[in-house]
Amino acid sequence: MKLRLSYSTCPNDTFIFYAIANKRIDLEGIDFEISMHDIDVLNHNALKSDCPEVTKISSNAYAIDIWKKYVTLNSGAALGRNNGPVLVAKHEFDVKDMAKKKILIPGVNTTANLLFSIFFPDAPNKTPILFSEIEKEVLAENYDCGLLIHEGRFTYRDKGLKKIIDFGEKWEREFHQLIPLGTIIAKRSLDSEVLKTLDRLIFRSIEYAFSHIEEAMPYIRSYARELSDEVTKSHIGLYVNDYTKRLGQEGRSAIEFLYAKGFECGFLKEKPQDIFL
Repeated sequence: MKLRLSYSTCPNDTFIFYAIANKRIDLEGIDFEISMHDIDVLNHNALKSDCPEVTKISSNAYAIDIWKKYVTLNSGAALGRNNGPVLVAKHEFDVKDMAKKKILIPGVNTTANLLFSIFFPDAPNKTPILFSEIEKEVLAENYDCGLLIHEGRFTYRDKGLKKIIDFGEKWEREFHQLIPLGTIIAKRSLDSEVLKTLDRLIFRSIEYAFSHIEEAMPYIRSYARELSDEVTKSHIGLYVNDYTKRLGQEGRSAIEFLYAKGFECGFLKEKPQDIFL
């Protein structure tokens, strides 16, 4: 069976899928056609009629109709504590003035935008841009601030930017909940046994990568925007954890809580239902 699998080039995703992409584990008869894209592209591709059978998705994008044709798998999620997007600026400012600021976001349908909107619903001047361009644009003072995701949260200080808000810390402090950033989803139209197989393969791929991190590093490094092994491993350590292996009840509850808050603030038009495998 051939299935299309899409994920990002970020270290956490290339770590998760290393063993699958390089056939280091038994793929149980599934031939994966792999494509890799920026998270905003992944979000948009899942909305298309000709969408991949399995894909990484932002937790926010999933809540915007995508949940109706995809189910969330138990393995592969980016979910944890104090690991959310970071709002940075070249010059510090009072967050009470957020409504007046020109803000860069890494995509309208990203979880970063959902989190920002929950806390700052009255800050409308947001511009979506490729996540890797945000630091440069803020440093050039073309925008007042920007939401950093992925490796950016580890490197912004070295580039002369200042932290305004760490949304991972803010979410944890105010709601005492895990923060769900993204998950792996598969088409509901797939046979139930195929869905279970996919979930099992991703779990095994993660286990293999943890046991063979140095073997996996050349593959991960070849796609990483930030080439420092220290930053790459820090990225993996933050975003790949026990909840990545298995969401569990705590992980599922955290995702449902995020959607409830998004619906409560008016950002989401409806709360996704029956979303887990």
